[in-house]
Formats: sequence, structure tokens, C-alpha cells
Amino acid sequence: MELGFWRDLPRPIIGLSPMDGVTDQPYRYMYKKYGHPDVIMTEFTSVEGLVRNAIKLFRDFIYDESQRPIVAQLFGKEPESFRTAALIAAYLGFDGVDINMGCPAKNVRQSGSGAALIENPKLAKEIIFATKAGLQDWAEGKKIENVPNLKQKTIKLILEKHSQLPHQYQKRHLLPVSVKTRIGYERSTVSTWIPTLLEAEPTVISLHGRTLKQMYTGSSDWQEIAKAVKIVQQTSGETLILGNGDIDSIVSAKEKIIASGVDGILVGRATFGNPWVLAKLIDWRNGVLETENSSNQSKQKSFKPGQIEPSLQDKIRLAIEHSQVYETFLSEDSFQSMRKHLAWYIKGFPQASDIRVQLMQANNATQVEKILNQIDP
Repeated sequence: MELGFWRDLPRPIIGLSPMDGVTDQPYRYMYKKYGHPDVIMTEFTSVEGLVRNAIKLFRDFIYDESQRPIVAQLFGKEPESFRTAALIAAYLGFDGVDINMGCPAKNVRQSGSGAALIENPKLAKEIIFATKAGLQDWAEGKKIENVPNLKQKTIKLILEKHSQLPHQYQKRHLLPVSVKTRIGYERSTVSTWIPTLLEAEPTVISLHGRTLKQMYTGSSDWQEIAKAVKIVQQTSGETLILGNGDIDSIVSAKEKIIASGVDGILVGRATFGNPWVLAKLIDWRNGVLETENSSNQSKQKSFKPGQIEPSLQDKIRLAIEHSQVYETFLSEDSFQSMRKHLAWYIKGFPQASDIRVQLMQANNATQVEKILNQIDP
């Protein structure tokens, strides 16, 4: 098993969860800059699309050096396509490859991808082995020019991006493979699903504590995540378990990490409009922040000197900067995709509903700045 960069990350690991339609390049840039997560993953990208020369998909693989370590997340159902896609990801300089076996979206699961693989353990293992084979191809010097079916324009794009990498990331070495999944399909099947994955020896299993049937409703079951941790311990394996689901504060993170014994966590929806939640978790892990019990009261955060809650002005400043970063990296895209992020930033603002109406009509960063600068913080 290749641990790669995962070996050197502090414990517990605090990572930004990959979220389709959310964690694009501008989001990752902003959240690395202000949240400082230990690891970041891209939005998931179709392996079948990549090997069929869908150039547009390479947009999902845009990143900058500030985001390292960064992992390319892939989804699909064809093992051989995973092998080629893993080689492509290595050429593009990623620090690792993650396989999505947890997306509950109807179009994804009906194609046999994402969380549907929980019901197809044989194929799931084949996909992990194929991904590892692709990264072995990279380590052993296989050239992208020799991959069947890749068109010249695709090969040219990959080689151009490869040539722009810092020298150390052009060097060939084995990269780690991780899996992001759920505790089950209609009900939890951790006791059988996790051992199945462990047979293929992924470096990391990131486990969302809901079933596919739950989607994002109900509560995340951290007892089942704890069960997965015990299964790994009983097999004496090196695979790391990251927990995911319902982590929205230092208190909830601490409770879940301690109770479950996970090696780390991935934080998802709690980051919407709030990179500070990641920064606070990192500070807590590093001993900068503490949590205390106040008699029989609910737990409160105790901030050491220099640690403050983000002000209204902080949120305005980041919303404007995020808009500007979006235009810089995704200038050819519709600004419409940026609007949901703006709505998240202004949540809780005085007269937020009126401001939101204006922002939902904004078409560029200049308009966003004009709207937000009218607010009296």
C-alpha cells in the first residue's frame, strides 16, 4: 500500500470534502487560503468522459500550487477507463487519486457509478485495482502518447499541462489511491462493505455516515463509522478512515473524532460561505483553540488571543474576493454558478433577503462589489 502524502499529514486530518457543483477551482482556492485544510479533493470527474476525449472535463482538474496536497476525484464504472484516468491524473501532477463510491445522485447511481458500487462489490474492487494499475503505469514510465483511443488534442493538452508543473511534480513515483463512500445502500452494510474495500487495500476510506437511501437527510451515523474503524484495526491494516457528515463546529468535530477513533474528518456543507470553520478546526487540532464545559451548560468555544469570529465586513470582503477569483479562473463560465456562493456568504446578514435578490441578478464581480459595499457593517 502506497501511503504517499497521507503519511505526513498531522492527526486528526482535517480535509475539505469534495462536493459536486461546489468545490470548483475558485472555491478550493478561497478555502485553502482562508481555511487551510490539510487535504483537498476536486469535484468528481467522469473517467469514461476523460477517455472519450471530452476536453471540457479537464476544467474540473484546474488547480493551483497553493492547494497541495490535492487529490483528483474520479467516478465511473469501467475499470479500464479508471486505469487511463489515473494515468492522466498523475501526468497532471495530482498528489493522489480518489474514487467516488458514494454519490447518491439519480443519474450517477443509475449508470452504475457512485454509490451504486456499494451494491456491486466485485466491480468496486476491480475499479480500485485498475486505478492502482494506472498509477503503477505512471511510476513505471508509461507514456500518455501510447494510450489507445486518446486523440492528439487530448494528449497535447495533457502534455502541455504536465510541462507547466514544478519540476518535483513531473517526477514519476507511485501515488496513493483513496475511496469516498457511504455506510450502505438502503441500510448500513459496513460489516461487509468495508472488509470488501480493504481487500483492495486503498490508502484511505472516507466514509459518509448516511446510506444512499438517506441522501443528505436524517443524521449521520457515526457509530457505523466507528465500526469501520474497528474493522480496520482488527485486520491490522494501514488504511486510514476519515469520517464525514454533520460536522459543523469544533465541538461536534471533537466529539465525533474521539468517539469514533477516526484518523480524520472531511467537512462539507458546514463550509458553505464559511471557510473559517476549517481554520478553527485546524487551530483546535493544533492547540490554538480549546473547548470547555460550562457546568451543565452546552459546550462553548473558548478562543485564545487573536482568534475572533468573522465580522460582517470579513464576509463581505471574502464574497467580493471569491467573485473576483471566479472571474479569473472561470472567465468563460456563466457567473450564475457563483451566485449560490454569494447567498451562502450573506446568510444571517441584516436584510439578507433583499441583498440576496440583488446578488442573484449579478453578472460579474464588479456588480457584486457595488451591491455589497452598500451594506453598513
